[in-house]
Amino acid sequence: MRRLLLTVSGLAVILSVFAVNALPPGTEKEISERLKPVGTVARSAAAEAAVEEVAAGPLSGEEVYDQYCSVCHTSGVGGAPLFADAAAWAPRIAKGMDVLMASTINGINAMPAKGTCMSCSDDELAATVTYMLDAAQ
Repeated sequence: MRRLLLTVSGLAVILSVFAVNALPPGTEKEISERLKPVGTVARSAAAEAAVEEVAAGPLSGEEVYDQYCSVCHTSGVGGAPLFADAAAWAPRIAKGMDVLMASTINGINAMPAKGTCMSCSDDELAATVTYMLDAAQ
């Protein structure tokens, strides 16, 4: 019995020591200081540029072409008709603007929808198609 009592009281002492040390050391202020955030989140330069671009208004046909379409239409990637190539554009022009816009918006053959300019409006895409057609005539 004495042995059991010593064991129980020894356990009580050990648990009380661990219970006291289980709390982080320091005052409330010191603990709060250690737990405060390390830094803040800020927009990246790319995000700022995107905001400025949206605020600047719609892109011109030439701007959309330069940023998105020229990748394929300057070298003919995937069968894309070359920019300002009247012979390549003539059969497409003959189909009319509605067909060209449907192909531009939905994609055709190797060309993805909107020519990868997913943020472009239909008006911006129409201006781009017009820019490309004007160069081919």
